[in-house]
Amino acid sequence: MRITLETIMQHPVTQKYLTRSGLKHAVDVCERALELATRRGLDTDLATKAALLHDIGHYEWYTEGKWNYDLYRQNDIHAIKGAERAHKLLIRLGEDPARAKEISVMILLHTDSYLPPNRIQRTPLQQLVHDADTYVEQPGGLHHYETMDIEDALARVRLIDAVVTRMSHFPRIANA
Repeated sequence: MRITLETIMQHPVTQKYLTRSGLKHAVDVCERALELATRRGLDTDLATKAALLHDIGHYEWYTEGKWNYDLYRQNDIHAIKGAERAHKLLIRLGEDPARAKEISVMILLHTDSYLPPNRIQRTPLQQLVHDADTYVEQPGGLHHYETMDIEDALARVRLIDAVVTRMSHFPRIANA
């Protein structure tokens, strides 16, 4: 049985950490990942789950109530923490362990903010999550400020789930 984005969204851990890092941003990246995965012939289920959870490891880098992008860029390891947090969450929800690992590695490699630039060699799915995140990113981390009601987020992920379910019946290229 496929674990849906809606199931993932309804978990308290997801709501706590995605609200912290920008729920709207997570859903926007998820929608973009669906579009890119469809276009590129990649696994829409893996792509959308990794995209939804890609920032689940964020720490709150705020100074005087405002997102401190410079502090974040200097000290960030959210991809590392997010990969671990997402893996634990997905296993608890009943995701296939191999798929949970693949999603977690996609989250780990969605950014190079914790590494020297241009050091990551990504698979097509890993690159897709990076591309989706980069596409909806705003200068100075402003995408983390945009807000969204949880009910609106759930409505949008239900639509994505419906498309992913339909897409699961079509062949796709391997994630190599």
